[in-house]
Amino acid sequence: MSATTNRTFKVIGIIGKSDDASVRKTVARLIAHLQKRERETLVDTQVAAQLDNYTGRVCSREEMGAHTDLIVVVGGDGTLLDAGRVAGPFAVPLLGVNLGRLGFMVDVLPADMTQTIDEVFAGNYVSEQRLLLSTHIERADNTTEEPSLHALNEVVVRNRDFARVLEFDTYMDGEFISHHRADGIIVASPTGSTAYALSGGGPVLHPDLSALALVPICPHTLSDRPLVVDAKHRIEIVVDDARNTQALFTADGQITESLAAGDRVVVQRAERSLTLIHPRGYNYYNILRNKLHWGRGQKAYTDTP
Repeated sequence: MSATTNRTFKVIGIIGKSDDASVRKTVARLIAHLQKRERETLVDTQVAAQLDNYTGRVCSREEMGAHTDLIVVVGGDGTLLDAGRVAGPFAVPLLGVNLGRLGFMVDVLPADMTQTIDEVFAGNYVSEQRLLLSTHIERADNTTEEPSLHALNEVVVRNRDFARVLEFDTYMDGEFISHHRADGIIVASPTGSTAYALSGGGPVLHPDLSALALVPICPHTLSDRPLVVDAKHRIEIVVDDARNTQALFTADGQITESLAAGDRVVVQRAERSLTLIHPRGYNYYNILRNKLHWGRGQKAYTDTP
């Protein structure tokens, strides 16, 4: 984790949560501040359409990473996940302004936004690298291979039908790991270890780790436990060829594809990591304690030693 840098941010992208009045107001205030700081601004097309009398430059989220030096995400963690998938391959850092509920990764308060932006421009901030997942689907009939996409939190394979067991096999670098009977499986990055995987009983992985967590969802056996592996490995999930098998693939809970018997989901570490920017004083364990109430035993609540 780096505390200072000499990186110059000249073109600032803005991605925001859509259809939210508080986001529109915050984005308008951010644009005005960036103009005072003589920074070129590129606004997400979806958000720009909701701004009053905005005549500046606009860009789709998919193209923004190629044209900006820094992207400010205004919204919640879900908005940052969406931004991370498109910005990560271009090595463009993200700064998150929290207008969501949890705010695990978007950690700048709206009231502190302009001051934080000025600190960032002065090189006074904390920068960290987050592992990105690269994933694609190889179809059973070998006629279609889905294009690769990125995920920041996790890739999930689960049964399409509610409360029905899915059968599938897992492999690492072509070596058979196990046959599973469960609702599905989560392949989580360290960032995603505190999201869906945590709810499924998986471990918390520190963001600095180069590791993946394989977390079965409601396995129908006492022995099918989460597995942590080095992120250098290629993970494959093959849907069982039983009759009438139908499954779903999701990435960060935002991209969904149907899976059929024999389809193979391939997950591995992406070539580039995602850079997140935080205000000075950022502490990962403080986020765990305050957002997820981690490690808050009796001593944490007392005012006396």
